[in-house]
Amino acid sequence: MKNNSLVERLSLQSESFQEGFELLIKCSTLEEMIKNFYHLLRGNFLATNLYITYKKSFASKWESIGLKFEIKEIDLSFLDHEKQLTVKYSQKEKYDVVVVLPLSDDSYLGIIVGKKLDKSPFNDFDKITLQILLQVFSSAYNSFLNQREVKRLIFDLNEKVLQLNSLIDTGIELSRFDKQNVLFELSLERAVSITNSSSGIILIYGTDSKTPEKQLAFPSNTNPKKVLENQFKIESTFKFDDKNYHFLLAEKETRKGATSFTELDVMLLESITRQVQAAIENEYLIEQSLEKERIEKELSLAATIQQRIIPKKLPEIEGFELSGINIPSREVGGDYYDCIDMGDGKYALIIADVAGKGISAALLVSTLNAAIYSYLEFDLPLTELIEKLNKLIFQSSPSDKYITFFIAVLHSKSGELNMVNAGHNPALLLREDGALEQIDAGGIGLGMLDFGMPYTDQNIILNRGDKLFLYTDGIPEAMNVNNEEYSDERMIEFFKEHASKSGESFINAMVKDTKSFVGEAVQSDDITTLILKKL
Repeated sequence: MKNNSLVERLSLQSESFQEGFELLIKCSTLEEMIKNFYHLLRGNFLATNLYITYKKSFASKWESIGLKFEIKEIDLSFLDHEKQLTVKYSQKEKYDVVVVLPLSDDSYLGIIVGKKLDKSPFNDFDKITLQILLQVFSSAYNSFLNQREVKRLIFDLNEKVLQLNSLIDTGIELSRFDKQNVLFELSLERAVSITNSSSGIILIYGTDSKTPEKQLAFPSNTNPKKVLENQFKIESTFKFDDKNYHFLLAEKETRKGATSFTELDVMLLESITRQVQAAIENEYLIEQSLEKERIEKELSLAATIQQRIIPKKLPEIEGFELSGINIPSREVGGDYYDCIDMGDGKYALIIADVAGKGISAALLVSTLNAAIYSYLEFDLPLTELIEKLNKLIFQSSPSDKYITFFIAVLHSKSGELNMVNAGHNPALLLREDGALEQIDAGGIGLGMLDFGMPYTDQNIILNRGDKLFLYTDGIPEAMNVNNEEYSDERMIEFFKEHASKSGESFINAMVKDTKSFVGEAVQSDDITTLILKKL
């Protein structure tokens, strides 16, 4: 009977254990995880004193992380000298439980539980509960380590993409110069920047000469001798017209100080010197042809990625009509829209615009798309979801890249819309009676700042005949040959006059009117729209 009662009590606790695990895996720092685990233990055992300590390795000292107490307050002798999982009860009538929990990265968690408030000893139920909670923390910590590794890999990948994009820009810019002084200065500056070097030099030698005829340095006050004698350096050379050209870079800078260069750094330097050589040999046209071919392949790949992201067909929503279109201004654009079926009659309507176009914009849209699908699975409040997206885009993109973003979660059964606008053009809501509302509640664009600035949401109810129009600035800012804009006013009036049409007919008419206004002028920006009508 006792065992049956114990099993029943543990069964009742299973949901609590699951909630505890979900709470821990959402933590972004070890401090936050330990703090939440402290509250889980405290809530389960109601102890008068509870301490959690941490050490990075067996040889390290115990530390207080995430909790406000002094290490000297507790008796560490109970925790020392243990390498395996250790759980001890009733230690000298001072503590009810002492735990040493080894973690998967060879760090340790130390737990000391004082007397329970009701003075009762740890019973079988308490002991089993403790074992389960220790396993919960261990599993959550493994998830935390995995997430941190994924973030590191994403950061490394984005850094390499940025370096390769910078290399493309460098090659194009170098090909425009025929004065060697400008060519050398620019190539050296770019080589230092792309590889995160602290300094670099170019030495030009005559035939069989050991003394350079000319030397350049970046920064300009760099001592060439210090570069030549530096233990962390890479170099690349080439010969032309009886002269030897030596490019040397010293000390790759990281957050932890100077370090040795990577194979990618060597490849980047060699690529730059080859481009300089091609410019000196006056083979600009040949080099430009090869460069164009390579860029076209990358553009084709980026276009393929983008075509997979933009939905070929929008989902059908009972009681609603939904239509959308995306017309990139280049082979690869920076606009994005989607409608994601979240199940149970819920749909996420999304429209976004990346600052800038081309390959880097397409890659950033791809990152955004993957993150949205991932975060929507957790059914987070929209403001929290936007905050997470902002942090991700800020960390994953260069400083000149950001995304204006609008998301609305539709509850199709009730007609309720929950919306957040992150720096995007105001959404237009046209009521059945002709009243027009502009929705811009939200905050700054994704990736612009990461100062913890809050986002606000807005809730409305769609009634029969109401229309919600989402768009990017490719429509109101479309310009004709006289540099006149189509304008928000013209777009709003067109929306009011033609909103009664079917969604697809309205969008086609809007695009036709925009192109008619632009005339022979080149399309300067992507055109993307999404319209939702309550039937």
